[in-house]
Amino acid sequence: MLFKKVKIIAEAGVNHNGNIIYAKKLVDKAKLCGADYIKFQTFNPNLITTSNSTIAPYQKKILPKIKKQKEMLANLSLSNTQFVELASYCKKKKIKFLSSAFDIPSILFLDKKIGIDFIKIPSGEINNVPYLEVIGKLKKKVLLSTGMSSLKEIKNAKKILEKNGTRSKNIIIMHCISDYPTKTKDLNLRFINTIKKFSETVGFSDHTLGFDASMAAVAMNVEFIEKHFTLNKKMKGPDHAISLDIGELGRFIKKIRLTEEILGKNIKIITKSEKILKKYARKSIVALKKIKKGDIFTKYNLTTKRPGDGLSPIFWNETLGFKAKKNYKEDEKI
Repeated sequence: MLFKKVKIIAEAGVNHNGNIIYAKKLVDKAKLCGADYIKFQTFNPNLITTSNSTIAPYQKKILPKIKKQKEMLANLSLSNTQFVELASYCKKKKIKFLSSAFDIPSILFLDKKIGIDFIKIPSGEINNVPYLEVIGKLKKKVLLSTGMSSLKEIKNAKKILEKNGTRSKNIIIMHCISDYPTKTKDLNLRFINTIKKFSETVGFSDHTLGFDASMAAVAMNVEFIEKHFTLNKKMKGPDHAISLDIGELGRFIKKIRLTEEILGKNIKIITKSEKILKKYARKSIVALKKIKKGDIFTKYNLTTKRPGDGLSPIFWNETLGFKAKKNYKEDEKI
């Protein structure tokens, strides 16, 4: 099995608070920290929620004055023109641009006007049949988030995408728990092994507060890690408090790269240091006592001792029974 370097998606989401200047600063910081992608969220508030839809419980704690989703989302959206500008800025800064689309016009906009590498399907759209059908027909690579979904729903979404033209190998399934922040007891990372049975590529969207979950996912050979980050956790908005700050993002990415280095490859490698140490740590076949020329080598006149620069003990059985061709002193190498 070949182990690929994990692609790190720095999830800016709506942490720009609807401000293109903040969005560009997030791009700068993601690049500086070493992320492979920066991801935003593209949506039209009028197309994704009714006027009466309330905000989620975790959002109410952070935004007590906001009552309706449409009001919250209107303050967090960027225009299509701004997204074109933002994608161009990412290209200039040499970091790849991604965005989750939450409505069909946004899907088509990201595909036609920006031309992103992946279509990112957020967890809330995994059962949205007309939405999935449109994405399937684009025949592009897809990142499918799976929060709040059953195994049956995940397989059904994959089936819809494939039926409409997306190749199975181009569907990356992202294990995800839609709780902000996610509790450790709810992570269930071993489900990644189940996903691997029907998906070639697996990723992990990490909504925990720490680093440990992502490091464990890297050890399970996921190919994508997604993590929220912000310019300042104290900014007003639904996701700032559960996001990494810039310093944390930098440490997070370094720790992923260190974890990859620790994991290494699936072949045994003898290091340069080990090759040097072999001589001192391994043993050679030596005379246990004085041996005269013509004596037979036996387990009673031979033993093994350091250093390991003589005849290897691997040849112990082949050596027994031979006649000595010379006299040997005690401890002398055979």
